[in-house]
Amino acid sequence: MRRKFLLLLETGLVLAGLLLGASAWKIHSALQQPLNITQEELLDVPNGTTPTGTLKRLEADGLIRDAFWLRIYWRFNLADQPLHSGEYRMVPGMTMEGLIGVWKRGEVVQYSVTLVEGWNFRQVRAALAKDEKLQQTLTDLSDSQVMERIGHPGIFPEGRFFPDTYRFVRGTSDVDLLKKAYDRLEDVLAKEWAQRSADVPYTQPYQALIMASLVEKETGVPQERGQIAGVFVRRMRLGMLLQTDPTVIYGLGERYTGKLTRAHLKEENPYNTYLVPGLPPTPIAMVGREAIHAALNPTSGNSLYFVARGDGSHVFSDDLESHNNAVREFQLKRRADYRSSPAPATPDEQAPIPAASPDTAPEDVPQVPPQQPAPEPDASEPPSSQ
Repeated sequence: MRRKFLLLLETGLVLAGLLLGASAWKIHSALQQPLNITQEELLDVPNGTTPTGTLKRLEADGLIRDAFWLRIYWRFNLADQPLHSGEYRMVPGMTMEGLIGVWKRGEVVQYSVTLVEGWNFRQVRAALAKDEKLQQTLTDLSDSQVMERIGHPGIFPEGRFFPDTYRFVRGTSDVDLLKKAYDRLEDVLAKEWAQRSADVPYTQPYQALIMASLVEKETGVPQERGQIAGVFVRRMRLGMLLQTDPTVIYGLGERYTGKLTRAHLKEENPYNTYLVPGLPPTPIAMVGREAIHAALNPTSGNSLYFVARGDGSHVFSDDLESHNNAVREFQLKRRADYRSSPAPATPDEQAPIPAASPDTAPEDVPQVPPQQPAPEPDASEPPSSQ
């Protein structure tokens, strides 16, 4: 009886060993199998997908075999390993072990979208809406509803997002990206505000953001940003109108067709700085860190005017007579390739974006607290060409 028991035990151990060996071989074979693909493919793993479900799908699609043994391997070796959602790149010659390694490292395919300095909010929304890799959730919402969706109800959206290249994975929503851009702007503005010059005429960071948007739209020449800001700050202190064309263009919205007329400069709206003293009520564009820094640290000097040369740079003048001479030289005798700002670095990417527009009725535009100092403008001063 004892001999039979020992024999059965020995037989059981042998069979168990054989079974374990066979299982180990099947698992090894399943791991070493190459993916059945002839060209690069992307594996989409939606949020909430399990490893078991993904392996079954790969087998059903004919990309692998022996998904059962791969599930056994995952259960006993990677039970605590999460499978991150996103897209994973599969290339010819990659084994299943290699793909699992990519899963373990979370090497999801990343995409990017660039928000450009000087864009308005309509352009931002257009850029996000045409990105097929972003999850679109804001398509039919108004601007105010968008701000509610990202957690900032009642905030006017213009200029509230930081221009940069943002990387994301498939499944990221447009809301997620806007939240990141909003928080980034808040962080940059707070840090620059903490290092502002002592004599800038702003009582709150939002006013500096408005000024930065004027600087951003007036010049793309790095060394001129501080000079432009200096001109505007000095004009504010003297009670002079800012008289900057980009604010008028912004106020015109889609009615602006590329040419600013005298009639436009006489048209009353909150953004017409030829008529309204002080800063406009809101930013008119997204701004980079350099423009914010310039607005908070304007270059000292005596210049009160500037005019575009036609090559993207400007001539600065201390008095009206010198300014008028510069206007005659550079504005009235414009060259064929005249530009008021430098040519964009990537015109092909920026061309399809819609024209600037506040998309807001004047009575709905938020008001800015008065700047300090803010004396009444000199009504006798003739308009300047900037």
